[in-house]
Amino acid sequence: MVEGRVCIVTGAGRGIGREYALMLGAQGGRVVVNDLGGARDGSGTDAGPAQQVVDEIEAAGGRAVANTDDISTFAGAKSLIDQAVDTFGGLDVVVNNAGILRDRMLFSMAEEEWDAVIKVHLKGTFGPSRFAAEYWRNRSKEGHQNDARLINTSSVAGIYANPGQTNYGAAKAGIAAFTQIAAQELARYGVTANAIAPGALTRLTEDLSLPDEMLAKFDPRWVAPIVTWLASPLSKDVTGQIIESNGMFLAIAEGWRRGPTDTTPPAEPEDVDAAIRPLLAATRPRTTMADIN
Repeated sequence: MVEGRVCIVTGAGRGIGREYALMLGAQGGRVVVNDLGGARDGSGTDAGPAQQVVDEIEAAGGRAVANTDDISTFAGAKSLIDQAVDTFGGLDVVVNNAGILRDRMLFSMAEEEWDAVIKVHLKGTFGPSRFAAEYWRNRSKEGHQNDARLINTSSVAGIYANPGQTNYGAAKAGIAAFTQIAAQELARYGVTANAIAPGALTRLTEDLSLPDEMLAKFDPRWVAPIVTWLASPLSKDVTGQIIESNGMFLAIAEGWRRGPTDTTPPAEPEDVDAAIRPLLAATRPRTTMADIN
């Protein structure tokens, strides 16, 4: 499905990213497996996980290379993109998947816990996307045709809200908006941009308590087919979408839209209550985390 396409996957040493990399490799992609090898909270480094995934891909007859750059830094993000182009002669797909957790209620969250999560998720999506976008734009300006893909990772915690995750949720909501804007900016250069909101049990979600019958439905393997399809030429007409994926359902998240409207807005604060109450009453209920299971 992605034969010969050069694919970067960040955070690909374990969990969902590993499944993405393995399936892209099995489908003929040339995979750059990026993973800093840190712990669940982002601490530490270990080159082993990325290389192990490369070894698995190559043992199955595929082509892959390991990368351990810190993609939450500009230098690391540029180095990753450069390695893909230098090693395989081009770049077709970037899957931004790297992430960490520092869950805490808002009133207890430390500045470092906020900064670390925003840096890895949001800046770690921006950096590789920025340098990939520059590469694709330059190719287009030189007269080459792109059929490229930017695939980001949002979360139901960001688009539907989840207590205890103001940092993570803010980052993931930001990635959803980032994806939609990138889709508009990059369309002229032959690039689509979409995001996945995956449901899977990995190191980041190992604290969740689920009944045994649910465990198989949250295997990371369920998410990989959607990412592989998005990476393929088949999805060239799909862009700006946020796609929920797990072993229970496949869904398209509907974005912000203007709801009930009053075309005669109140001029004085005393008039606001009477004007806004009917609008609130006519508003459709939002999807919540309780609705998605």
